[in-house]
Amino acid sequence: MASIDFNKFSTDMLAALKGPLTEHWNEAKPFAEKEIKSFAANLKLIEDLKAKGKITEEQARFSIDIQKSAMRISLLTVQGLALLAVEAAINAAIDMVRSTINTALGWSIL
Repeated sequence: MASIDFNKFSTDMLAALKGPLTEHWNEAKPFAEKEIKSFAANLKLIEDLKAKGKITEEQARFSIDIQKSAMRISLLTVQGLALLAVEAAINAAIDMVRSTINTALGWSIL
């Protein structure tokens, strides 16, 4: 399994989040940075657990779903952000890394 550059993905995902949230970026940025860091750490944990045979694809998907929900809730605390904008931002961030993560893990979790 190829090693994943989570620092690069964090940067790429943060840039992708910014697009749909541009109008409220100054307020959203601290929340976005925290959530992207957490998302990347979760992906790293999944990578590590998979390498040790300690997680199933279904468990990994559940973990990602929980992480996406946490990101959604955190970003919705920013006044002025609507659910559709937050969903678009999260989808843009995940789209940025989907292919590489899924290929590296050998699972379709994103």
